Amino acid sequence: MNLLNMKRGELPLACMSALFFFLVLCGYFFVRPVREAMGVARGMDELRWLFVVTSAMALVAVLIFGGVVARLNRRRFIPIAYLFVIACLIGFAALLIHDVRSGGGLIGTDTQSGLSLAVGRTFYVWLTVINLFATSVFWAFMVDIFDVHQGKRLFAFIGIGGTLGAIVGGWAANQISGATETPYLPAGLMLIGAGCFALAIAVMLTLDRMAVRSAASSLGTERTGSADGSPAGEESDSSGSMDSAKGRSTGGERIGGTFWDGASAVARSPYLLGVGLWVVFMAVANTLVYFTQANIILGDSDTFSQLVGNFALFDYLAQIFTLITQLFITTHLIRKVGVGWTLAILPLVTLAGFAVLAVWPVYGVMLLFQALHRATRYAVSRPSRESLFSVVTPSEKYKAKPVVDVFLYRFGDAAGAGIDSLFAVLGLTLVWVAGSTAPLAAMWIALSIGMGRAQARRIRG
Repeated sequence: MNLLNMKRGELPLACMSALFFFLVLCGYFFVRPVREAMGVARGMDELRWLFVVTSAMALVAVLIFGGVVARLNRRRFIPIAYLFVIACLIGFAALLIHDVRSGGGLIGTDTQSGLSLAVGRTFYVWLTVINLFATSVFWAFMVDIFDVHQGKRLFAFIGIGGTLGAIVGGWAANQISGATETPYLPAGLMLIGAGCFALAIAVMLTLDRMAVRSAASSLGTERTGSADGSPAGEESDSSGSMDSAKGRSTGGERIGGTFWDGASAVARSPYLLGVGLWVVFMAVANTLVYFTQANIILGDSDTFSQLVGNFALFDYLAQIFTLITQLFITTHLIRKVGVGWTLAILPLVTLAGFAVLAVWPVYGVMLLFQALHRATRYAVSRPSRESLFSVVTPSEKYKAKPVVDVFLYRFGDAAGAGIDSLFAVLGLTLVWVAGSTAPLAAMWIALSIGMGRAQARRIRG
C-alpha cells in the first residue's frame, strides 16, 4: 500500500476509478482511427476543411458545455452523457450498415454513397467534440470522489489506467483492421466502442455506490469533511490537475465572471499572455504534425481498412511511449531541469522531428516522430504547462484558463491548418516545411525558458 502511496480504504476506489478510465479511453481509441480514416479518405483538402469546421464547433461546444455541466449533478449527468455517446455510435453504425446493404461503395472510393459521405463528415466533427467532454466529465467525477490531497496521490495511478485503455483500444483496432477488408469495419468498431462505454457506465455506477459507503471518499464523508480533515469536493480540469474551482481558497465563495472577464485578464497580464502564446505555438505545431502524419498515412494506405489500421498503430504506439514517459521520466524531469527547460523539450522534439522527416519522409520515421511528439506533449509538457498557473491568483486562474485552454488553443489549430493549406497551395516539400518550423521553434524555445524564469520570479516575490 505504501508502494502505491495509498491510505486505508483507497485502493478499491482507485482501482475501480482506473478501470472506469480504462474503459472510457479504450472505447474512444476503438473509434478514433475510424474518425481519422474518414477524415482523410477523400484527400487532404477535405481533411483541412473538416479540421477547421471541427475546431470552430469544438470551441462553441466547450463554451456552452462549461456552463451547463457546472450546474448539474455530475453523478446523474455522467451516465446520461455516456448513454448519449452510445446512442450516437449505434446510430452512426446503423446508418453505415444500411448503406452497405443498400449497395453503397467503400468509404473513400468513387462509389461511396452520399449517405456514407455525410455520416463520415458528421462523425469526424461529432467525435472530436465528444472527446473533449468524455474525459472532462470523468475527471469531474473523480474530484467528487477524492479530495485535493487524495488527488495529488491517486490521480497519476488512475491516469495510467486510462493510458492502458488507450493502448488496448488502439492495438485491438489495428489488429481487427488488419484482419479484414469488410465494408462493415467502421460500423463494427463503432459498436465495440459503444460496448466499452456501456461497461464504463456499469463501472461508474458501482464506483459511485462504493464511494458513498466509503470513509475514504469525499462522497462518504461529505457532511463532515474529508477523512484527513480537509474540505471535500475540490474541482479539477480534464487533465486531472487539482484546482479549488469552488473557490474554497478564497473563503468558500464561487469565483464569478464571464469569458470576456477571462479575455481581459489575459490581455492585462504579460505573464498570462506568455502562457497563451505558448499554447498557440503548441497548437500550430500539433496541427502541422497532424497533417504531415495524415499525408504520409494516406500515401501508404491502399484501402479504408489500411487507413484505419495505420491510424490505430500510430495511436497505440504513441500511448506506449506516453506510458513509459509517465512512469519513468515525468516525475523527475521538472524537478531536475526546471519548468522552463522542460517546456522547451516539445519545440526541440518538433524541430528535430521535422528535420529528420525532411531527409527521410517515410512511414517509419513519421511513426516514431508522432509517437515521441505526442508522448512529450501529454506526459512532459502538459504537467509543466499546468504548473505555470500555480503562481497566479485564483481569480486570474479560473477566468483566464478557459480562454487559454479553449479559445487560444482552437485559434492555434485554425492557424496551423491555414499554414498547412498555404504550404499545399505553394507546393512546398517537407524540406521547406521543416525549414519554416525552425524560426517557430526558436521563438517557442525562447518563450519556454522565459516563462520558466517568470514563474521563478513570481515564486520568489
